[in-house]
Amino acid sequence: MKLLIALALVSFAVGAFSQCTCPTSKWAVCDGSPCQCTLLVGSNVKQNVDCTNLIPKCFLMKTQMQRARTGKDTRTIGGKPVETAFVDNDGVYDPDCEADGKFKARQCNGTEECWCVNSAGVRRTDKADKNLKCDELVETYWLRMQMTHKELAKEVDEAQLKTGIEAAILARYRLAKTFVKEVQYDKDARMIIVDVQKDKDDTKEDLTRVGWYMEKDIKELPQFNNQEKFEPMVGGQKMEMDSILVYYVDAKAPTFTMKHLTGGVIAVIVVVILAVVAGLLVLFFLRRREQARYSKAQPREMDNM
Repeated sequence: MKLLIALALVSFAVGAFSQCTCPTSKWAVCDGSPCQCTLLVGSNVKQNVDCTNLIPKCFLMKTQMQRARTGKDTRTIGGKPVETAFVDNDGVYDPDCEADGKFKARQCNGTEECWCVNSAGVRRTDKADKNLKCDELVETYWLRMQMTHKELAKEVDEAQLKTGIEAAILARYRLAKTFVKEVQYDKDARMIIVDVQKDKDDTKEDLTRVGWYMEKDIKELPQFNNQEKFEPMVGGQKMEMDSILVYYVDAKAPTFTMKHLTGGVIAVIVVVILAVVAGLLVLFFLRRREQARYSKAQPREMDNM
């Protein structure tokens, strides 16, 4: 009897240990009773995380940078909605986070060069020195996810597509469908556009987490502990995604200037301007030449008369 009790206790302990995992992060380390999970966000620096929700993007970016620094794997095996929308051209960096997981308004990535970010951690200003002032963390209230899917055996009905996408986002990212404002579909391009939006003054709901998790699902590999792919069921078919582009719309427009353009883009602009100027000069001199010929021809015609 004692042996049976001992075996039962061991079995219970093993079961409890196996349940102490973080479903919303494959990189979290969990142990203890009650179960507590942490992310390694720096050298010997652990961040407690709430695995019942999507993890703040700022913490996940810090973890990815820490893994990259230590040689660990960072993977696991329409157009603008409005003119002020922009994409993330900088990628992952080592961010400064607030205690609750929000990004600090100014980021420097451990360098002397700094910039201001939105609540998604995406740069929204030109880069400057450490004297740069970022007075507030501007809220990203609208995300547009522009995706393409792989070929399917049967055509997709647009109404079924909307229902399938909404259900998949609710189940996988725990986002209520009230935030999914619109789903558009171009069957010829196999393109799906999902607009996720909240009120401009809403600072409680963090839509940027959904954007991060979805990008990882499609561009790389899932951020979740469970490595199942994001494959919505539409009309009885699994829809596997091929690519994704995320546009960010902030409550206040970004303040980029010409300084953020790369040298190559600036060089192209300069070449185009010089070509236009050269063309105008050629036209000017050709016209002067024609006028000179005309003025010389007039006296000759008068002499003949």
